[in-house]
Amino acid sequence: MRIQSITVGAFQENCYLVVDEETNRAVLVDPGAEPDRIVAMVRASGANLDEIWLTHGHIDHIGGIVGVRRVWPVPVLLHPFDIPLYARGEMQAAYYGIPFDQPPTPDRELVDDTYVMVGELPFRVMHTPGHSPGHVVFVHQGVVLGGDLLFAGSIGRTDLPLSDPIRMEQSLERMLTLDEDTVVYPGHGPVTSIAAERMSNPFLNGVARVLKR
Repeated sequence: MRIQSITVGAFQENCYLVVDEETNRAVLVDPGAEPDRIVAMVRASGANLDEIWLTHGHIDHIGGIVGVRRVWPVPVLLHPFDIPLYARGEMQAAYYGIPFDQPPTPDRELVDDTYVMVGELPFRVMHTPGHSPGHVVFVHQGVVLGGDLLFAGSIGRTDLPLSDPIRMEQSLERMLTLDEDTVVYPGHGPVTSIAAERMSNPFLNGVARVLKR
């Protein structure tokens, strides 16, 4: 397996290209903006793009979908609980003054504890709400594509519309069931690991709480 990344847009979001090197099939995770750059990354990889997976429906993770699908009209997968956020993308982008192409309705639903495939590589879908109602992460053999659940030294925001601090705490606890050597590819910032975050992240080591009590 090969994972490539590109950081795009005003929110400096990480878009990932995941390639099964045995079959040369690939998926894009969270094409958030600057579709021309994302298309160039896919083309340079030489892989065949099959799908677009979304960890959640915020504008900084979906803004490049239309541009990518002009080149490859591949299916888009999203958890149904995030459809309301996804559908209001153009409205949210206007609030921030960001150019935005509203993507069409997703093609397939992501379901908790099922599997999606990159070529012959299975990725487990974990529903991890909190940052958004339908947030998911994708897990495969020591790797997690984590969206905006867990960052190096921090976590996703829970003060946004439809965010839920209680669900975020529950989702972080679920992440801690993964092996400590699991590498986390987050939606923003550098790659980290479960072990590193257990030790240094205040929201995982007990120094801070998502929900103030």
